[in-house]
Amino acid sequence: MIPLPTVLSDSTHGIMTHFGMVTVRITDDEGNEGLGYTYTVNAGSKAVACLIEEDIKPILLNADEDCIENLWQKSWWHLHFVGRGGIAAFAIAAVDVALWDLKARSFKTPLWKLMGGNNPKVKAYAGGIDLQMPIDQLLQQTQDNLAKGLKAIKMKVGREKLSEDIDRVRAVRELIGDDITFMVDANMIWPVDVAIQAARKMADYNIHWLEEPTNPDDITGYARIQREGGVPIAAGENFHNLEEFRHLISAEGVTFVEPDVATCGGITPWLKIARLAESYNLQVTSHGVHDLNLQLLAAIPNGSLLEIHGFGLERFLKNPITFVDGYTTASERPGHGVELDFELLAQYQTK
Repeated sequence: MIPLPTVLSDSTHGIMTHFGMVTVRITDDEGNEGLGYTYTVNAGSKAVACLIEEDIKPILLNADEDCIENLWQKSWWHLHFVGRGGIAAFAIAAVDVALWDLKARSFKTPLWKLMGGNNPKVKAYAGGIDLQMPIDQLLQQTQDNLAKGLKAIKMKVGREKLSEDIDRVRAVRELIGDDITFMVDANMIWPVDVAIQAARKMADYNIHWLEEPTNPDDITGYARIQREGGVPIAAGENFHNLEEFRHLISAEGVTFVEPDVATCGGITPWLKIARLAESYNLQVTSHGVHDLNLQLLAAIPNGSLLEIHGFGLERFLKNPITFVDGYTTASERPGHGVELDFELLAQYQTK
């Protein structure tokens, strides 16, 4: 488990002091290496690592590393009875990302170009995990994020009283002014009727989207919130397979589709989700692992805002991303371009 530089909080995960990280390195016969990784919150990292070692690794040994779809399907169906998502999707994601990285490296091309390449410049936003921060600390965090060159901000909502959320939303909007893109994230906390009430109140503050207002399994609830709440909805970070996204999108319960490449099964299904969203004329945003998601959003025509997540790996990266006038740019390095400092990470390694 890796300690967070700052204690974080939201409405469902509570207080977060550490996160888990599982890495995968795959080498081909020519010595090229691909790197993949996923992460966990509070629980599950050892289970993910065990699935990779015991159940996915045998599928990969002596297989053709270029047949990524085939390897994904074999892994998915091998784990389907105990998975259909969940930790199986986390484990497959880490392996799938490594295979895509390996493929791009073997072609000596950036991943975003290998996937079709749309635009290396992607607008980014600060994803604050700040529900329990005192309001002065929340405002200071917001100012610090703007000072980094970001021009879009997200904050957490879902406090005990909705009036407290509204007061905090108002304070942030007054601080940032009208020109900064502003989102709020409820982390699934509200019943549908409360979510609709909250959305209507927050609409007065020009909210770009309300994220995960209710239980992600309540597809009809999401459709109601989107229809009656008056603000666009972002959702998908707690979905772990393509079909879950299909149900939500077809029910018109989401405007900004939000797959997490590290938890939805990897790049292979992520691209299918993005194409599904495109067929409904919807934009795709991201969750978590922003160093990987930058490559993916740069590759597709319907990419939206890149979340700069609070679980950032900047301390352990040789080339962390930077921001200019609200945007960051996908690298030209072969593969996804992420290089981890494994010597520094070794102090947190568990067996």
